Amino acid sequence: MDSFEINKIIAAVLLIALIVIGIGKISDIAFHVDKPKKSAYKVEIQDDNVISNSKAEKIVEKINIAALLALGDITHGEKVFKKCAACHLVNKGGENKIGPALYGVIGRKVASKENYKYSKAMASYDKNWTFEEMNGYLKKPQSYIKGTKMAFAGLRKEKDRASVILYLNQNSDSPIPLP
Repeated sequence: MDSFEINKIIAAVLLIALIVIGIGKISDIAFHVDKPKKSAYKVEIQDDNVISNSKAEKIVEKINIAALLALGDITHGEKVFKKCAACHLVNKGGENKIGPALYGVIGRKVASKENYKYSKAMASYDKNWTFEEMNGYLKKPQSYIKGTKMAFAGLRKEKDRASVILYLNQNSDSPIPLP
C-alpha cells in the first residue's frame, strides 16, 4: 500500500467525522426547542416535615432502655465484646491499648480514664456513661459524638448492643442496678 491510498483512507475517515458533526449542528438549528419560562410541575413542601441543615440540633431517638437491656445476655455480650477487644481491655487494672480500658465504664464520666489521650470531641463531651449514652454511642460512634477518633462502625443489632452494655456493667466494682 502506497502513501496515496493511506491518504485516501484518512481523508474518508475525516470526511465521515465532519459529516456526523455537521448533521448534529444542522439538526440542532432545525429542531431548536425553547425551554419553558415557567415550571410545568410545582412541588410544594410542607415546612413542618422539613429539617433544616442549618440547625445544630441533635435529634435524639427516645428508646425504652429497660426493654432494650431485657434483650441482652451477659455471655452473648462477652462474645460480641471480642470485636472491641482489639482496642480495649475490660479486666480490672487493665492497661489502655489503642482505646482506653473499659473496666467500670458504666456510670463513669466520659473521657475520664487517666493516662489516655482522648480526642477533643470526647474530652469536651460533658456527660456520664449511662445505659442510654452507651447504647447511642455503640450504635454508631462517629455520628453520636462527631469528631471521635474511634474508628469502629458500631453495633447495629439491638441484642448485641444490649449484651455488650450488660457485660460492661458487670465488669465493675459496683455495677449500676438495671432499670
